[in-house]
Amino acid sequence: MKVLISDNMSPLGEKILTDAGLEVDVNTGLAPEELQKIIGDYDGLVIRSATKATEDIINAAENLKVIGRAGIGLDNVNIPAASQKGIVVMNAPDGNATTAAEHAIGMMMSLSRNIPQATASMKAGKWEKKNFMGRELTGKTFGIFGIGRIGAIAANRAQGLKMKVIAYDPHMPKDLVDKLGVELVSVEELAKRADYITVHVPLTKETANALSTDFFTNMKKDAMFIDCARGGVCDEVALYKALVDGEIAGAALDVFADEPTTKENCPLLSLDNFICTPHLGASTSEAQENVATAIAAQVANYLNKGVVTNAVNVPSVSDDVLAQVGPYINLGEMLGSLHMQIANGSVEEVSIEYSGELADLNTSPITVAFLKGLFTPILQDAVNYVNAPVIAKDRGIRVVESKSDRSDDFVNVLTIKVKTNEGENELVGTVFGKNEPRLVRLNTFRLEAQADGPMLLVYNNDVPGVIGALGSILGAGGVNISRMTVGREDASSQNIILLSTDSVISKDLLAEVTNLDNIDGALALDVS
Repeated sequence: MKVLISDNMSPLGEKILTDAGLEVDVNTGLAPEELQKIIGDYDGLVIRSATKATEDIINAAENLKVIGRAGIGLDNVNIPAASQKGIVVMNAPDGNATTAAEHAIGMMMSLSRNIPQATASMKAGKWEKKNFMGRELTGKTFGIFGIGRIGAIAANRAQGLKMKVIAYDPHMPKDLVDKLGVELVSVEELAKRADYITVHVPLTKETANALSTDFFTNMKKDAMFIDCARGGVCDEVALYKALVDGEIAGAALDVFADEPTTKENCPLLSLDNFICTPHLGASTSEAQENVATAIAAQVANYLNKGVVTNAVNVPSVSDDVLAQVGPYINLGEMLGSLHMQIANGSVEEVSIEYSGELADLNTSPITVAFLKGLFTPILQDAVNYVNAPVIAKDRGIRVVESKSDRSDDFVNVLTIKVKTNEGENELVGTVFGKNEPRLVRLNTFRLEAQADGPMLLVYNNDVPGVIGALGSILGAGGVNISRMTVGREDASSQNIILLSTDSVISKDLLAEVTNLDNIDGALALDVS
């Protein structure tokens, strides 16, 4: 079998593939049309970030069985198109955690001691010692926005520098953060107390432009901001204004909303109190060797033995099990994604009940799929079918499974209750026909909804005119409604309305919906 490596990577990856008996071609820098022309000859494709595995390229890949990404991010792979063709998509989510955390610490030190500016000054033939007064890190407060794996490593390094560490993360249990020696605080407190704030979250609907004007205004005047996570989490326009107006003392970015980044598309680069690097967070020889060897081993094991590791679009199960529970794997993942998007607080416990004929099957892949769906809205590509149970365990989430051969309403029912530190929600789902997952209950509201793609969930009073008002305001906002389901609560004047839309509801439009008469609340959802 043949494997194409289409991006630059450590030669150790190529060696692992050839040692496994695979024929390997290294052909980098291909134009899309060139890759599309040759991809049909290959069983495996190994990439980094440069190659774009688009729908056109995937459709031309007649023999392709696996795409392996040497790293975490998969925004350059059309995963739905790959899934449709039965192509397994894998990544290497753990290879560059240390490197990314260390880069944030390096940026903090460079900011504190004006290292880039002083270097530029000397190279210009100047000796401006008095212009580059720095500051010590010892005793300062290090604030972390998102304390997952990378954030925890950054916390450990900051503690080694004798800094006090605080963190904001609405999805991490307090007792786990306490064990790291880190104080869990609100986002407002993080901004007000920290001398340095570093970002360690993926780009999601929840985190997009999460750090904007209000956040920077709340920061100390002498505080500094660092983002080595993902472009788009920080509002670059608001950051520019905060630096120009003296709201904060300095900032360092390794990632940008628009990359490659130049002065033409990023005014931040013109500021003296701003330093930057061109997305170097994962660019160390050690990290590149780690991700190259990891993905090469995964691709070789799949092509030679059928072993699935770190797949983002298929669980690690045999074909016969997949044939039995495949539709319920999709259902479980859908319910997981919905649960996280409607939940408040950090998850503490998950209770999963399998009812009806489903109780007699191997349901462990469904549980794994649910956990993957649960974490995807907050972790994106860093979670897959392999590491989802590990993430649940690491976060102290108790997972309880039960089975019952009774099912009152449907042949098979999946009932999942998620308890957080702020409350609990219960979702019930089933599969219509051969492969049509449906949400049939949301807490006490009964409905029959196809929950996928962008959606709007509305809690409303059951009175005339609500649906018309919703349609009018969404239409004025340029949003088309493709499906609508109304859920009723027994013996109540309350309804829920679940609308499927052709595009994601913006924050401004969501606020308009929430302010309508007889609307008690609304959530923009997206189950992709």
